[in-house]
Amino acid sequence: MLAQALRMTRRDWRAGELRFLLVALTVAVAALCSVGFFVDRMKSGMARDANALLAADLVLRADGPLDASWREKAEALRLATADTAVFPSMASSGGAGSVPATTGLVSMKAVSPSYPLRGQMKLFRGDDAVPSKGTPAPGTVWVDANLLAARSLTVGDAIKLGERSFRIAAAIAIEPDRGAAFMNFAPRVMLAASDLPSTGLVQFGSRITYRLLLSGPPEAITSYQHWAEERIAAQKLRGIQLESLESGRPEMRATLERGERFLSLVGLLSAMLAAVAIAIAARRYLLRHLDACAMMRCLGLTQSELTRMVLIEFLLVGVAGSLAGVLVGFGAHYLLLVWLGQLVSADLPAPGFAPALQGLAFGLLLLTGFALPPVLQLRGVPHNRVIRRETPPPRPATLATYGLGLAVFVLLLLWQARDLRLGLLTAGGFLGALVLFALVAWLGLRALRLLREASSHTAWRFALAALQRRPGATILQVVALSLGLMALLLLTVVRGQLIDAWRAATPPDAPNQFVLNIQTDQKPAFAALLARAGVTDAPLYPMVRGRLTRINDADITGESFIEDRAKRLVEREFNLSAVAALPPSNEVVAGKWLDDSKPQASVEIGLAKTLNIRVGDRLRFDVAGETVDAEVTSLRKLEWGSFRVNFFVLLNPALLTDLPQTWITAFRLPPGKEALIGEMVRDFPNLTVVDVGAVLRQIQGVVDQVVRAVEFLFLFTLASGVLVLYAALAGTHDERIREAGLLRALGATRRQLSRAQWLEFALVGSLSGFLAATGAAATGWALAQYVFDFPWHFSPLVWLAGMAVGAACALIGGWAGLRNVLRQPPLQTLRNA
Repeated sequence: MLAQALRMTRRDWRAGELRFLLVALTVAVAALCSVGFFVDRMKSGMARDANALLAADLVLRADGPLDASWREKAEALRLATADTAVFPSMASSGGAGSVPATTGLVSMKAVSPSYPLRGQMKLFRGDDAVPSKGTPAPGTVWVDANLLAARSLTVGDAIKLGERSFRIAAAIAIEPDRGAAFMNFAPRVMLAASDLPSTGLVQFGSRITYRLLLSGPPEAITSYQHWAEERIAAQKLRGIQLESLESGRPEMRATLERGERFLSLVGLLSAMLAAVAIAIAARRYLLRHLDACAMMRCLGLTQSELTRMVLIEFLLVGVAGSLAGVLVGFGAHYLLLVWLGQLVSADLPAPGFAPALQGLAFGLLLLTGFALPPVLQLRGVPHNRVIRRETPPPRPATLATYGLGLAVFVLLLLWQARDLRLGLLTAGGFLGALVLFALVAWLGLRALRLLREASSHTAWRFALAALQRRPGATILQVVALSLGLMALLLLTVVRGQLIDAWRAATPPDAPNQFVLNIQTDQKPAFAALLARAGVTDAPLYPMVRGRLTRINDADITGESFIEDRAKRLVEREFNLSAVAALPPSNEVVAGKWLDDSKPQASVEIGLAKTLNIRVGDRLRFDVAGETVDAEVTSLRKLEWGSFRVNFFVLLNPALLTDLPQTWITAFRLPPGKEALIGEMVRDFPNLTVVDVGAVLRQIQGVVDQVVRAVEFLFLFTLASGVLVLYAALAGTHDERIREAGLLRALGATRRQLSRAQWLEFALVGSLSGFLAATGAAATGWALAQYVFDFPWHFSPLVWLAGMAVGAACALIGGWAGLRNVLRQPPLQTLRNA
């Protein structure tokens, strides 16, 4: 039986029966394996560098300096300790020789001599990354390599931080606890902790994150962790958190898990379209093997033997296609790494075997779910099929196996999503899109009937007749191609339109510079500096940092809320401000504005919904150890797109009079006035200036890298759509040969039929592109209207691009599927019929 199955497989391969099935399976497995290998390497890197991600075994993080008792407990347990302080600041460089003077935001990190406790700092020596010994020497700094490139600096040049200049001693290659896989927006500048006071940058209001790093025996670390957790809970300490080896940068793990789910679902969409192509190819295999199976039944082959023989053939194809898909996916994941650029580390472990095994399992499951029904129908082929050319209707058991394909589809979705709700929503959205596109495609075919009656062109009438003669196959082609094209249009043309619309919605005079950490005694001199530079619209707002501790009579913590955003908001400090008049870009939507008759607060409407705050509620804030109580008298809607200074909570001025505060402002820096920033940082070295335009460009760069990776995966989706088109055309290959032979016998020329085929493909592609463009534009409008809240203008470019790309894909798929239809002589076709 095995020998016969191998002979049958070899014969079918030479006849071309199995090649398409193999290609469709390869694309499906490759789409998922490319994501699988990528995520596997990222997870392996995080597991390998788990303690290096913390630079310790346990980390105590605080918003302010930790008192001595935390360190004394660590010493009592004989734990090694190290200290870091991280905060944003401005750095100036250049101005000598040919190097231009530049000022920009950096992420400063002061470290103690024992840093890091786990992992290794690596510095560049030429192009090589070598382990470092110790920390920056006094008077020197280590900086990110991209900072050197951006400012045309070299090792040995000077950089000014606050009130002091430092010599750049080395370029950082790897910083353990910064996160091995993801980059920060601001480039790093690392200095010795002993040098930090001399910069004058540590002042009241400075946003500094302090960390106490600990390492030692596991039992001592566990003992310290339990002691710290009990102390934090008993004393209700806010702003102090533990980071352990088990948590291992939870924000990075959460980001990776969300990314894995999304990318896997994108890959699965490609696989599901490929599964449709597999089902069509298996159906064609059934129709072309009915006579051969009936003959073998006549020669004594039993149903069980026939079934085993065909299953062996499909198993061989499944293993070969899955292995090919694993190899293609393995190569494709390197493109993901390249296109994600600096977002991922180049120093990742080699991929494991798990993604390959998952790919093999996925391919075999896909083949089982979508190719088994036609195979089982071959089992029931009657002997008299040799004489009576009839195809028996599917038996109930065979029809039930189509339910198996649907079940496999849903189970694979749940497997990739790892979330019941997300998986079911994705499955529902996928099936809903199929139904909607199928309905519109059917209506399009109905409309084409009118064109057929109105046209006298022979090739045009042949093309329209061919489309309407096989409505099921036509609709399937249109739907599959539309889904792939819509995804790509949404990520390319529509994404660009969304960004353009957002930029157009930003006021032309919107501030592009934010200045933080202005001290009260610096206000007059700072305002005078802006006035001399011609900056007039730069209102100063007082700012204090306070933590929300009570709503009405209930004390609140992160555990008081279920939603993750609410937990994060309560655990961090708010920026509070006080104004007498309602600021621009603020609108009171409930209650009334503040007055000084009693302590009052105005809350942003989104924050109020998240924390369930209503007008009339009483809020309590802890501001530098002082208690501030205020009644909510109004809820405000903010225009975040204005880029002005906005606050979640505003208080009446009387509440902040006796509290220590810094000031913040935002203004528009006119072109050609960039030297003002350098002068500002020179005169006020403690200030932090944020160039909004630069930050947005950096964010856009990251988004572009991620989108390119997703676009790459959607190329698999488009390839799957073309495969479905090819499969549908190949499925009607024999029927088209008979039609072409008959039409040529009746007088139609080969040129007329060729033109009709090309017109048919162009119509299918154009209709698919039109549907894809409509879906992408509708999605863009919904995002602009309901998510981003800015005007949306429909562009004809979306439809032109969609129809052009759709027609091109259909022509390629049609040429591949039907290039041999017109080559067979009509006489031979009629004889075979």
